[in-house]
Amino acid sequence: KITKAMQMVAAAKLKRATEQAENARPYAQRMSAVIANLARGVTGDGAPKLLAGTGQDKKHLIVVATADKGLAGGFNSSIVRAARERIQHLINDGKDVSIIAVGRKANDQLRRLYGDKIIDRHLLSDHKILSLAAAQPVADRILSEFEAGNADVVTLFYSRYRSVISQVPTAKQLIPAVVDDGSEPVDLAGAAYEYEPSEEAILETLLPRNIAVQILAALYENQAGFFGAQMSAMDSATRNAGDMIAALTLSYNRQRQAQITKELIEIISGAEAL
Repeated sequence: KITKAMQMVAAAKLKRATEQAENARPYAQRMSAVIANLARGVTGDGAPKLLAGTGQDKKHLIVVATADKGLAGGFNSSIVRAARERIQHLINDGKDVSIIAVGRKANDQLRRLYGDKIIDRHLLSDHKILSLAAAQPVADRILSEFEAGNADVVTLFYSRYRSVISQVPTAKQLIPAVVDDGSEPVDLAGAAYEYEPSEEAILETLLPRNIAVQILAALYENQAGFFGAQMSAMDSATRNAGDMIAALTLSYNRQRQAQITKELIEIISGAEAL
């Protein structure tokens, strides 16, 4: 009854979470397209540091986003496993690695091996509603670490939602910002215009905001994936519990019948002996 109730709750929350994830994708994609179009006109020393990077690849900041709760199959473990593989690969290559854990499960699983590398923790349960208020503190910490020279490359790990039974662990580089050369250019309808302020000034404003937007979109993807995985896990648990109950009931009835038969035999044998 418990697992069935949890399945129904997850199914009820899944629809809203899926809508939020799907609605966040166009905004995040459009933001990336605008940055890509602006970046084409910015080259050389004038490019913002969030776009150009520090020019080094020594210090890596890994942001791992999971859920706060479990009972969702391998949802959280798959994200942490992908992040752990990247972290170990970077350490083997002699890179300096630091970690920001977003979600209780990310912190619980990573602190066993890399507790000394976790520099910040954020719990999603601190926010009643998943909104920009949940993503902004993470983005602010990322920017402060980058500005302080503690990170050359920042990578976000989360799970991209595809369907109820399919969530894909994904790594997205946040800094330096990845410019999609294949993004569709903005349709100017034949018009020509100049940016005021300059492309550099606009990017200085958009790039920090883009980090918060990409983190929020990842959190929405995680939320949808979590409820989908939990619904599937609780459905399997309910079916397994039903099968176990049926098997135990059958075993109980067999043992009960065997005991009754044994008692009858003893009574009949005793009566015949008299």
